[in-house]
Amino acid sequence: MRILITGAKGLVGSALVEHCLAAGDEVSSYDHQSLDITECGTVDSIVFSQTPDVVINCAAWTDVDGCETDPERARKTNSLGPENLARAARRANAGLITISTDYVFDGEKDDFYTQRDQPRPISIYGHYKLEGERRAQDEHARTIIVRSGYIFGPSGRNFLSTVIARAARGDKLTAISDYWGTPTYGHDLAVRLRELAALDLPGVYHVVNAGEGATFETFTREAFKLAGLDSSDLAVIKGDMLARPAPRPQNSRLKCLLSEAIGLPPLPHWHDALARFVSEQCQRREI
Repeated sequence: MRILITGAKGLVGSALVEHCLAAGDEVSSYDHQSLDITECGTVDSIVFSQTPDVVINCAAWTDVDGCETDPERARKTNSLGPENLARAARRANAGLITISTDYVFDGEKDDFYTQRDQPRPISIYGHYKLEGERRAQDEHARTIIVRSGYIFGPSGRNFLSTVIARAARGDKLTAISDYWGTPTYGHDLAVRLRELAALDLPGVYHVVNAGEGATFETFTREAFKLAGLDSSDLAVIKGDMLARPAPRPQNSRLKCLLSEAIGLPPLPHWHDALARFVSEQCQRREI
């Protein structure tokens, strides 16, 4: 396949570039410096010149609190950006996959969120990610929306991605005990993105690692155990104690109703994914 990847230096984008190249694809990769997805003319020009089979959008502004304080930037990147890519992909006769988020849901459900659940974002970030989904779908019928969440990986700067390295340095860590999600390893997400690109079946997919999900606390304690670190000094708090600018859904666990129906098995359990991640960090001497 000829694949054009945006956000190529981010956590998911870098994993996707590596996976697609290993699979023998012809990959055109762009980071924010080489392709700002908010610039419609530039998006059109690059997508048309590359003639990809599929465009996979890994570019986003994922700073949830930053989005709350700068909604215009959030709107341009997370809403208008996917629309620009969808329009360009349609004109180039390419499919589009764009990554969305578990934060399109309000978190009030006790069980997993599926495609049958009505999105109701409670933050600016979630609002514009949902708007980006809808704008992309309205612009191009061959759009695949991939919702994911609690993503971790070697290129990530979030808490889940850095917890082991920080603990190994002796940093004092604080983990939230009452917010639930479904951890997703960037490499496993990248594998599924390419599988969806090959299938070219438009729709909304929830892509997360298998399992009942985890809080930040349970994820952290499992990571410590796998790395042979002591978690007795881990500070545990409730999420509302942080007084962050943006509200978060208390439960944003995802489950997909479509993947197995089209022949895609569940991703590996998040415990397995975390074990691979910790092992890779050790091999790279990051911890």
